[in-house]
Amino acid sequence: MRVDLTKFMTAFAWPRLGPVLAVICASLLSACQSGTLPSSDIAGAQAGSDANLQSLSAVVNRTPSDPNAYNIRGAALGKARRYEEAIADFNRALQLNPRFYQAYANRGLVYRFMGNNDQAVQDYDRAIQVNPNYATAYIRRGNVYRKSSQLARALEDYNRAVQLQRTNPEAFHNRGLVYQAQNLHNFALEDFTTAIGLAPQAPAPYNARGESYLAVGDARSALDDFNAVVSRQRSNAQGWYNQGRALQALGRNSEAVSSYQKSLTLNPKNNAAKQALETARRAG
Repeated sequence: MRVDLTKFMTAFAWPRLGPVLAVICASLLSACQSGTLPSSDIAGAQAGSDANLQSLSAVVNRTPSDPNAYNIRGAALGKARRYEEAIADFNRALQLNPRFYQAYANRGLVYRFMGNNDQAVQDYDRAIQVNPNYATAYIRRGNVYRKSSQLARALEDYNRAVQLQRTNPEAFHNRGLVYQAQNLHNFALEDFTTAIGLAPQAPAPYNARGESYLAVGDARSALDDFNAVVSRQRSNAQGWYNQGRALQALGRNSEAVSSYQKSLTLNPKNNAAKQALETARRAG
């Protein structure tokens, strides 16, 4: 299972804010940072709380001609999975400022969460047309391409993002996922290692690098990475499953049984873990 980064990116992006919005953004924690956040984190974000939405609506009512206000409220609505309302806010922001490239990218993200990849790509295209140096739009468009198995297009976008923003761990991590899908594991390992150097507390690049180590037959290095995953995120079912795979590859079947059991406690529907558990039990 290949996953996007889960901890060191935030969901929505916007330009510099006025003083009122800046104060509210301070209360929204990660919602007011630039970058991207995977959809798995969006529902529980504090930015989508009723209290914060009420505060943002008050700002919109006081400054109905400010596109930033609509963009930020749209982001909070997106985090609350109120997607249609979020789209309406981004539409209004773009009516007020047709060159608001962050709003295009944010609307594209919501379209992606809604499963409308064609419209998402169109919005990322527009963001890039307005600002060809906007790395976030290339990463997000690359994510759409990668998940629809358009790997060449995804690689092109991630390459451009890396050129524009050499310190963005998501660009390296997701490019590594493309290399991994192409069985170019040496390139993948290099990118995952760079992502880890840029974001050493994020579990996803360790998990991905461990999978590539397994693919090239280096189970010991894989185990080190999967240990890093579960030490950083005890609730990571995939990390425990992969730890079991590495232990099993090293012949440590009784320990693998324990890892698989922990994975299944967190995700009882993982059939691969169920099968691996039975295999490890028989071998042990």
